[in-house]
Amino acid sequence: MRRILIIGKNGQVGWELERTLSPLGHITAIDQQEMDLANPDSISSVTREIRPDLIVNAAAYTAVDKAEAEADLAMQVNGIAPGILAQEAKALGAAIVHYSTDYVFDGTKIGPYLENDIPCPLSVYGRTKLAGEDAVRNSGAAHLIFRTSWVYGVRGHNFLHTILRLARERNELRIVDDQIGAPTWSRMIAEVTAQILAQCFSPASSSGLADVGGIYNLTSSGQTSWHGFAKAILDASLLERKPELIPIPTESYPLPAPRPKNSALSHEKLESTFGIMPPSWDACLSMCMRDLSR
Repeated sequence: MRRILIIGKNGQVGWELERTLSPLGHITAIDQQEMDLANPDSISSVTREIRPDLIVNAAAYTAVDKAEAEADLAMQVNGIAPGILAQEAKALGAAIVHYSTDYVFDGTKIGPYLENDIPCPLSVYGRTKLAGEDAVRNSGAAHLIFRTSWVYGVRGHNFLHTILRLARERNELRIVDDQIGAPTWSRMIAEVTAQILAQCFSPASSSGLADVGGIYNLTSSGQTSWHGFAKAILDASLLERKPELIPIPTESYPLPAPRPKNSALSHEKLESTFGIMPPSWDACLSMCMRDLSR
């Protein structure tokens, strides 16, 4: 069977990937305890021991604001580690799937970003994720890089859980309304990844992963603001008492790391290459909230 190594098994996307990729091969799922992405020797030794045919890197340094003060650590995990994984994949004749972010862009474009738009990250986090993309692309390994945005799910720390927690504690929530993007369910990311890999590995396919490799935008369809996302969460929740939502501009909620105002990503390349159009963000949220209510 094909050997698949998933890194970041306890993360939002990694946890889902362990389940969606299981029909495609033998899964070895690990986390920080088994592989320290800040330690190049750990990365190499674990990868060489497992000898996977496919590496799926769903791990990252995701503390966007904290990264401003921990730039070296963020670069080690987000920028350098993916390159080492890709080099190990190349040496093994394996392929690698890596996840990136809308934060590689500055958000000044009018309309959705295409994969070939020139990146211009505003934050340390964005710069380290862009470095990771470049390292994977330059490794020579067969690769897929998926840029996603505003990831949430039933598990982990994310905007969904933050809003539900604050809604129980406060009568009023002030939420930014001038940043636009696509809230993206972690399960949908994993399911689309599995569909694409199934196409690439199908005996009937005329093109393998190497032939369709590159960067693809992978987010939900449609777009909203953080305020719109928060409202949809509360509308779908079972909370008896719901706080008042007040829209505010970005300037009224200063954070250490600047965010792009426009995080919308185009799916044209994903659809034309794989025939996959991701579902709408609100439809995904409804399914996720049903899972959460169980």
